[in-house]
Amino acid sequence: MDSTVWALLLSAVSISFIHTASGPDHYLPFIVISKSKKWSGMKTAILTVVCGFGHVFSSLILGFIGVFLGWQLNKISWFQDIRGNFSGWALLIFGGVYLVYGLIQAIRNKPHKHFDVMGDDVYVYEHNHSEVVMPQKRIKVTPLVLFMIFVMGPSEPLIPLLFYSGVKHSMSEIAVLVTSFTVTTVLTMLGMVLLGRYGYSTLFNTDKLERYMGVVSGAVVTVCGVGMVFLGW
Repeated sequence: MDSTVWALLLSAVSISFIHTASGPDHYLPFIVISKSKKWSGMKTAILTVVCGFGHVFSSLILGFIGVFLGWQLNKISWFQDIRGNFSGWALLIFGGVYLVYGLIQAIRNKPHKHFDVMGDDVYVYEHNHSEVVMPQKRIKVTPLVLFMIFVMGPSEPLIPLLFYSGVKHSMSEIAVLVTSFTVTTVLTMLGMVLLGRYGYSTLFNTDKLERYMGVVSGAVVTVCGVGMVFLGW
């Protein structure tokens, strides 16, 4: 693989891993439900993997919108001469904008999902740290609810990476991005769930890292864009 593919691959893996590992909602509900319902390790793993693929599916839908836009631009004759510079700059600009957006969201303490255990049941709700949530706003977590939560929570930073490959009309790059993002997301979710289920703590405070996920993702895409535009990746 050339340097461009390696850069895209490392960006996709980094974004996927940090996005998944930094959000307790990616693994905490599985751990709690598994223990409260006394599920087997196999049943827990199957639900985790299914929800993981649901999460990937929604992310890829957004990502393939980027691919489609890139392919449509690629059909314009005058665009052929500038597409290399354009796609690199588009990646860099998107990364910079997403980085600023992430900083704003972190400063504003944007709402996030939280899970409560009440007896043998688990409830989910969204809040920020200064907000009191009334009981009626909490939703009981079931396997179907969990699946829908993950389907409706895509990873936006995948869009510019697939847009870049779409502009270049590179099926090999698209395949590398999709495969690496899917495998990393599902395996990270499964690994975090199994660690928690069998009593092992994570290596870092994911609650604090979750708040800066947008910043980290924007920084990764920005670095990738800088490499494409200025370093010849």
